[in-house]
Parts: sequence; structure tokens; C-alpha cells
Amino acid sequence: MPDMKQDLLGLLTKVSAIATQHNRLAYVVGGFVRDWLLERETRDVDIAVGGDALTIAQDVAKAVGGRCVLLDEANSVARVVATEDDEPWHLDFTSFSGNIQNDLARRDFTVDAMAVELQDLLSSSSQIIDPFSGQIDLKKRLMRAMNRRIFVEDGARLLRGVRLATELGFEIEPGTEELIQENCHMVKVVSGERLREEMVRMLALPGSADIVRYLDRLGLLTRLIPELESMKGVEQPKEHYWDVFDHSVETVAAVEFLLRESLWKYGKEDLLKVTPWSEEISRHFSEDVSSGSSRRLLLKLGALMHDIAKPATKAVDETGRIRFLGHTKQGAAMAVAGLERLRFSNREIRLVENLVYHHLRPVQMTNDGLPTRRAIYRYFRDTEDAGVDVLFLALADYLATWGPRLDVEEWQQHNQLICYILAEHLKQEADVLPVRLIDGHDLMDVFGLKPGRLLGELLAEVREAQAAGELNTREEAIELVRKELEKRQCGMAC
Repeated sequence: MPDMKQDLLGLLTKVSAIATQHNRLAYVVGGFVRDWLLERETRDVDIAVGGDALTIAQDVAKAVGGRCVLLDEANSVARVVATEDDEPWHLDFTSFSGNIQNDLARRDFTVDAMAVELQDLLSSSSQIIDPFSGQIDLKKRLMRAMNRRIFVEDGARLLRGVRLATELGFEIEPGTEELIQENCHMVKVVSGERLREEMVRMLALPGSADIVRYLDRLGLLTRLIPELESMKGVEQPKEHYWDVFDHSVETVAAVEFLLRESLWKYGKEDLLKVTPWSEEISRHFSEDVSSGSSRRLLLKLGALMHDIAKPATKAVDETGRIRFLGHTKQGAAMAVAGLERLRFSNREIRLVENLVYHHLRPVQMTNDGLPTRRAIYRYFRDTEDAGVDVLFLALADYLATWGPRLDVEEWQQHNQLICYILAEHLKQEADVLPVRLIDGHDLMDVFGLKPGRLLGELLAEVREAQAAGELNTREEAIELVRKELEKRQCGMAC
């Protein structure tokens, strides 16, 4: 049997002792047993207790100096969070009645329907309780449904099965795939919070574009985001290699390529040589935005949804050219509605909204040559904290527009634009904007202004001109404000 970490052995020894004191049988079950047999790193332990699990959990929390969190009082489910070597362990306690075999029979997949009595686990000869041949499916690397009703009983298992198969590098066996397709409609009865959790965990994995394709083949993708269905088969202008739906999925793949997560199957890895990248950018995309969702994950979600309004805005002009006027604005509103339905947080939604709304902005900042410093300042002001993310979406969008027909020289030119915008922004942040030439007190003293909206607007004008390189001294800033006030007074008088 695989070895076990010493700190976990210590925790489980205390759990076993407390269960014995209460004259209760305790088993490690489910995902922990699966991961243990696969020798996968895990800090989540599932423990089934014959009888009242809540009392056991509370006593364990006291014994290990952890905290007990009640997850489901009606079904006696609690979590003990214990910290060892500055790393948290999650011990999830559930109750069962009757025997452990009956408890295992109610689980979702055979590889999660195994148990080991806790006292046996701590001894030298652990006996795996495996009434449904989970070990055989582990060896075959297969996800197999326990019975035909598992998805009717809990629709979240539809997504969990796909996510687990991807995480483990398993295949879903054909009968279970058919069962998922038959029951894909059960997604609609699952809470938005649970759907979000599974989506986040899937998008956090490398190869997310392949997962999106698989979800679509199983009938799950458009149950999660119904707006994606209308994108299928929607023709685009001739420079686009794919229709709107396939382009959007390939944009997810392009994001992963640009974030150094996977290869781009339509071009060589040396395409990355001209793209912006640094440790700072890597840290930026690893930032946790909310509840375990990182910027890189939300960039993938934004990539999937960036053209979501193209079907609704499609038109053909008098020259026969296909256009999608207003699709960024309408798409941003659609993305917000979809993510609210899935119970994403306000910060997550705002980031994706900015990605969708501004994804064309980098290439629209100039008609010829490089954008001005003022245009770059306004871009980062308007995109809030999503400016860098939108730049990478613009690169991914470009890759997924041309696909196998990509012209390498034009790709290099596109990257020169993006790199220039990013470099100029970093220069503004480091050298220009930290220097405050004037503040509100200066304007009140010099011009007799009162606190209010006008004061903020004038200071914003100064900041923009400063970023554009038009101001360097306090005197120049004062003169700019003087001219702006005169212009406003003239406008009112006229």
C-alpha cells in the first residue's frame, strides 16, 4: 500500500482514538481512497462515521486545535480544518447508518466507492472495501457510473464526472457517456453556486479548450451557457478561419498557448518568441480574483464569451461584407447576465465584462502607426484592472481569427503593437503617474474652487495630460486648469 505523510498519520490517529472513545466505526472513503491508491497529492480526507458524525468532528477539532465548520446539519456533514506545517488539511465527516457497503452504494462513480476502516489504515495491513470493483476501473483509468440514476439524483455529477476524468487523465466509459448525454438536461436543476464551482475547477486545468469541446459533445456546454448555442454555424468575414462558435473555442486554446499552458496546434512554439512575457506577467495571471478563480481562468472564460453577441448583431452591408456592429457592448451585457445566473462574484463578473466589452480596443487605438501616450493612458483607465488581460485576449483573438492561415510577419507586427502599449503603460506607471503635480487643495487655493465633481474632473484632466507627456511641472498643471476653466466658462456663456 502507498505510504502516508506523517502529519496525516498523526491527524488520523487522533480521529481513530476519538471514534473509539465514542464506540463508533470510522472509515476513510471516496476521493481520498482513490487518490491514495493513485499516489496523488491530496489534503482532503473524507471520513464516514457510523452514527453521529457532528460530535466526532467537534471533538476532533478540539483535539487537533482546528476549527469545525458545519456544512449540512440535516445530513450531519461537517468539515474540520486543521493546520500542520503551515498547510491546511480538510477532514470532511459524514454519517452513515447500517453498514459501509450501503453507504458506498449511494456514491456516484466506482472509483469513488471504496473505503478503508480507519484502524486498518493505521495498521500495516489495510483492507480495501471495494464491493463495486473500483480498483479494476482505477487500473483501467475509467470513470464508470455506479448506476443509471446517479445523475437524476444529483445533476452536478454530470460536470463532476467530466472534471474528475480530466484531472485524473481517465476516460469516461461509453455507457456512462451515453448516460450523461441522456441526462444533460438535469444541469438546469443544479444551483448556480455548484455549477460555478465545477466550471472554475475545469477552466483551471490545462487543456480547457478540449474540455469545452467535450462538454459540448456531451450536451452540457450549452446547458451551462445557453447563449453559446446560437454561435454555432454563424459565418464571419473572410479573414476568419472558423465560424463564431469554433473561433471562440479556439480563442480559449490560444489563451492557454499565450499563458504557456499548452501548445498551439496550428503553429510552432516559436510564435511565442515575440509575445510579451515576464515573471511579473505570470504573477499577474496567477492572482486570485475571488474564491479560487485566478485571472488566467477568467481570461479563458472571457475568451469563450467574447463574441457571444455576434449572432444577435450580425448584418451584411451594401458591399456584402459581414458586420457585427455593437457586439462588444451587447456581448458584455450578455456575459454579465450569464455569469450572474451562475453565481459568479461581482469582481469576477466585472473582469469578464471588461474583457468582452474592450476586446477590440487595443487594435482600435490607432489607424496607422503606434497609439499616442494619451490613448494608452485612456485605455488603461477605461479597462480598470483588466488592461493587461484585454491585451492578451486581443492576441488570442488574432491567433484564433487566422488559425492555420496565420501570416508570421503580420503576427510579429501585431505583437509589436501590444508590446508597445504594455511597455508605455509600465513606463507611465513607474515614471510619470507617481509624481502628483497638483492636488485638490492647490486648485481650491489658486482658483477658489470648492470640493465637488468639478475638482475631480480637473484633476483627471491633469493626470491624463501628465501621462501624455504634456506636463512636467506644477506651473504647467496650473496653466492647464486655468485654460480648462476658461473653456468651460466660455461654453456656458455661449
